[in-house]
Amino acid sequence: LFFFITGFHGFHVFSGVVFLVILFIMVAKGAMMKRGHYEMVEKVGLYWHFVDLVWVFVFTLFYLI
Repeated sequence: LFFFITGFHGFHVFSGVVFLVILFIMVAKGAMMKRGHYEMVEKVGLYWHFVDLVWVFVFTLFYLI
């Protein structure tokens, strides 16, 4: 269970990093300015912080208890 949950979380962290890199490239190319909104930035940010929050609970469950 430990390896499954930490591996599953690691997969989501990796996915988040991929999303952030794609977002960085899009912003660097000016794609967000052309669209006129930054909705994708907000969604990726919410995803990243949710994955971070989940780690707080996983860490507490497996390492502190």
